[in-house]
Amino acid sequence: MPLAPDRAIRGLLFDRDDTLVVDVPYNADPRLVVPVPGARRAVERARAAGLLLGVVTNQSVVAKGLATREQVDATNARVDALVGPFDVWCVCPHDAGDDCACRKPRPGMVLDAAERLGVPPEALVVVGDIGADVQVARTAGAQGVLVPTPRTRPEEVDAAETVAATLAEAVDLVIAAAGPSTVETDRT
Repeated sequence: MPLAPDRAIRGLLFDRDDTLVVDVPYNADPRLVVPVPGARRAVERARAAGLLLGVVTNQSVVAKGLATREQVDATNARVDALVGPFDVWCVCPHDAGDDCACRKPRPGMVLDAAERLGVPPEALVVVGDIGADVQVARTAGAQGVLVPTPRTRPEEVDAAETVAATLAEAVDLVIAAAGPSTVETDRT
């Protein structure tokens, strides 16, 4: 099913691992960042269309004590340099059992990104590779696009309202739904 065209889409939030960059479990080493093929071009197309751009990412490596927040931030800076730049980064450093409001599929990061971007959550689309990525969109009032990878479970694909074969296809769907009058933004 395509994205709802009746919404004024103004921004696009990406999951980090297996969506923008090749997943290296618990990666907090900038040297290990490798973009997913076509990621930079897809992000450039979204930016050229006038969309606000952000990343929402669970990084439990911090809560597990395997890396510091500074190491995760340095890794994210490398992603930003290779694939971005992004207007906003929202990171959940908690583990699954921490009962925080930000860990996907809870809506905290999407709501935070919306506030920081100055748009309502309904104006955002979240693109990711697992069910939690599309669930967080739904929970926050945004729309979601699932881009399955080999680790995406079949039931996650079945539950997703919108599925794209590639990141480029997901961005195409968002740009098409945003329409020809995608918001003009002041990026100064």
